[in-house]
Amino acid sequence: MIRVLVVDDDFMVARVHTGLVERVPGFDVVGVAHTGEDALAAVDELGPDLVLLDIYLPDISGLEVLRRLRERDTPVDVLVVTAARDAQTVRGALRGGVVHYVVKPFSFDTLRSSLERYAAALRRFSAAGPDAAAQTDVDRLFGALRQADVTLPKGLNPTTADLVVSVLRDSGTDLSAAECAEQAGLSRVSTRRYLEYLAQSGKAEIRRRYGGTGRPEHRYRWIR
Repeated sequence: MIRVLVVDDDFMVARVHTGLVERVPGFDVVGVAHTGEDALAAVDELGPDLVLLDIYLPDISGLEVLRRLRERDTPVDVLVVTAARDAQTVRGALRGGVVHYVVKPFSFDTLRSSLERYAAALRRFSAAGPDAAAQTDVDRLFGALRQADVTLPKGLNPTTADLVVSVLRDSGTDLSAAECAEQAGLSRVSTRRYLEYLAQSGKAEIRRRYGGTGRPEHRYRWIR
């Protein structure tokens, strides 16, 4: 069984999340915490395998909890479950090494899919044994944690792709490559490559804005 700690400031939400997690075979909720400090203490006391971590907590933020866990080198994985959708928070979570980022409100199927991918990754890791893993093994392991359903072209990074997707999807409007790059904290040239890939794969559409003279501006909108 994969031991889970649920962290959410809302008692009712924490209870709902607990029930959802325990509906997924192979997962067992071993504790619940409602503040960041309590979450850190519960990790030390209970030793869970996975923390379902909210960002908005009453004392310290979920990102601060994540930072302290990484500073301690605590052997626990973190799956963020939060209403926070801004690019800075998403980027901070990715840098902290979360296994996935689920935005509230979400369906049971969304959470179940994330948990099942996480369990699949653990199984692949266990099956590799003590020997050094080949690149294909590593790709399969990390692939189980990714939401993308297609292989990225050579030179594109899954983590960066997730960041660009989150910015474009959460904007609610169309963005130019420069606007998307500014929000994601990336270069315009790099961001344009990811946006073009999203358009080619049918996840985004390109709109051309014509102004004065010269070439039209390409703007991108999330459609999937």
